[in-house]
Amino acid sequence: MNPYSIADLTSPEVAELVERTRTAVIPFGSIEQHGPHLPNGTDSIAAQLLAAAVAEHLPGMYVPFGPYGVTPIHAGHPGTINLRRATFEALLTDICEDLVAMGVRRLVFVNWHEGNIASMDGVAADMQDRHPGVYVVTAHACYTAQRLYADDGGELTHGGGIEVLAVMAHDPELVKVDRAGEATRPDPAVALDEMRRGREVYGYITDVTEIDAEGWYGNPGWASADRAADFAATVGAEVAKQVTAIFGMRLP
Repeated sequence: MNPYSIADLTSPEVAELVERTRTAVIPFGSIEQHGPHLPNGTDSIAAQLLAAAVAEHLPGMYVPFGPYGVTPIHAGHPGTINLRRATFEALLTDICEDLVAMGVRRLVFVNWHEGNIASMDGVAADMQDRHPGVYVVTAHACYTAQRLYADDGGELTHGGGIEVLAVMAHDPELVKVDRAGEATRPDPAVALDEMRRGREVYGYITDVTEIDAEGWYGNPGWASADRAADFAATVGAEVAKQVTAIFGMRLP
């Protein structure tokens, strides 16, 4: 049982937790191909693992969203299930509205899938606009992990070392690095990732094969059991620290 999960708690326990924390933490990922060596649910696995850690750190109530995300970039690959933006946004809006009705005043979105960002931002802005006194903070935990592991050689690539690390932290048996073959880091893929993640000027990728013909790239072998052992605690604590600082600017 997770003492912070809405799904594991009774109704009175939820009421007590909401009254005490006024905070809900929601994970966002996707179901999409991740090469021959990682499960299709890699992004959701990472998001759920870290959101649970963030909920414990804050503390707050962990509220599952579901495994699916906005991922047309991977459409056509076996294992990929894409939500239309309208579907994703409607589901998230309904969840947030009910949480606010329960008394939640702080919503924390913990994301691991870049395709969800536009929809999450739109819903967050709408919620704050409709409900004065309700505040939303979005944490793209994948970028936090990228920063934390960069000095050790970790890279945030699709199916690369940091994503392998996240799945290993959840269940090592789901990782099949031996099927990945040699590490692959094609220069065009690196350049395209930098382009789409730019802050000043950026473009768009609409098909993952633009990044790499195999649909993934990186160095899966970088991940290790030692790094996986404290992955959730390390990244979760850092996300929680930043979330707390932002809420501190807005709420007593």
